[in-house]
Amino acid sequence: MEIGLSTFVETTPDVETGKVISHAQRIREVVEEIVLADQVGLDVFGVGEHHREDYAASSPAVVLAAAASQTERIRLTSAVTVLSSDDPVRVFQDFATLDAISNGRAEIMAGRGSFIESFPLFGYDLKDYDQLFEEKLDLLLKITKSEKITWKGEHRPSINNLGVYPRTVQDPLPVWIGSGGNQESVIRAGLLGLPLVLAIIGGSPQHFAPLVQLYKKAAEHAGHDASKLPVASHSHGFVGEGTEDAAAKFFPSTQQAMNKLGRERGWGRYDQTTFDAARSLHGALYVGDPQFVAEKIINLRKNVGVTRFMLHCPVGTMPHEDVMRSIELLGKEVAPIVREEVAKWEKENKGK
Repeated sequence: MEIGLSTFVETTPDVETGKVISHAQRIREVVEEIVLADQVGLDVFGVGEHHREDYAASSPAVVLAAAASQTERIRLTSAVTVLSSDDPVRVFQDFATLDAISNGRAEIMAGRGSFIESFPLFGYDLKDYDQLFEEKLDLLLKITKSEKITWKGEHRPSINNLGVYPRTVQDPLPVWIGSGGNQESVIRAGLLGLPLVLAIIGGSPQHFAPLVQLYKKAAEHAGHDASKLPVASHSHGFVGEGTEDAAAKFFPSTQQAMNKLGRERGWGRYDQTTFDAARSLHGALYVGDPQFVAEKIINLRKNVGVTRFMLHCPVGTMPHEDVMRSIELLGKEVAPIVREEVAKWEKENKGK
């Protein structure tokens, strides 16, 4: 069971002062967070790509590369790369460079993008949303497997027997598929035999269990060994010294960020009742003391089949020292509990 973190490098207004941290400062803070995550023994750190004022990381590979030379073990991934509006050749080159700097710790998490600002920015039409992703994923996967490429599509110029460099330390470079729970994307990942990341940020995590089974059935149908395909969860949360203290620190900025997105997307208001329901034992919000958060992650492994858990923290702007303390608790206290219990559970259930 792998435990890690993800961030969108948020720069929302401070709830109390209204001040907005600069993009530059927040990016530097995230590099410090990645370094700490490595030091406390976490397995993976993901940085999400966005092209809007309230998120500072439009180039996850560059942010991750800044931390790569200061870390030793932690895997470094996008969360996600909006592949539909990017060039797969350049994406591969960026992450191959990250792979070199980190000596084989780079990953790509590819997604269609729930945020659409990059499409007009780079000149793409949203009517081609699905086709763009399928076509560019096809090209990216070909590049990961072969040095010389011959390829033809509708939304990018053809490539005729050209090399793509640098090549990666890992062969091939890992490519995960990020999904919000859409059945088509889950089936696509399974048929391709690619690792799957589910954004489990609402409702009951157990409701995602059928999607995991659907993914594995699709993989088996395509001839892949489903037992060897990892499944990850990307879920909001915060670890504190005590459960109520953690909730009190995490709620205000989370409410502000979720209500801003809610106004853009037509969601209902995010209030204390919504928050408290989500942070209950069977909700999708992982907020509490180390023991409670560990218990929820263990339930996710046992009931949904997730083999990698990525805590997304923070959701809105929080004091850097609070985020750093949450990372420390996740690595030093939560992760050991989860790994020990999951290892014991897997041993007991081996062959069942």
